[in-house]
Amino acid sequence: MAHLSEVNIQALKDQLLRYEGLSLKPYICTQGKLTIGIGRNLEDKGLSLDEVDYLLNNDITSVIAQVSTHIRVFESLSETRKIILLDMAFNLGTTGLCKFKKMLRALEAGNYSLAAAEMLDSRWAEQVGVRAHELAQKMVLGE
Repeated sequence: MAHLSEVNIQALKDQLLRYEGLSLKPYICTQGKLTIGIGRNLEDKGLSLDEVDYLLNNDITSVIAQVSTHIRVFESLSETRKIILLDMAFNLGTTGLCKFKKMLRALEAGNYSLAAAEMLDSRWAEQVGVRAHELAQKMVLGE
């Protein structure tokens, strides 16, 4: 059995790319399986915990950059309140978070009770249930 060190990995990657193709979004392969990347069968193989952690870290880095750019008050908030906004942006997208105009105005005014009330007065709160209530409570307490 050949060891990794005995195989030209780059040559193999080049060949797999040529024959499998590259898709940055999921697609259905010729065998009817949900696939992504260069032939990654998501239905049968899925993702490893390391891969999930890698993707999550990339997503978190992205959401922090977006929220800190689009939400003026973000940098002045406590760690807990920053995490709440990041959690919401992760769930809603930054565009969705930016639609919480009354909540954001309340944050800018330092009125965390009103910000929490505005969080709960939304379709998002109805959709996520307990999550919204827990985040709103943390918003009020700041911890």
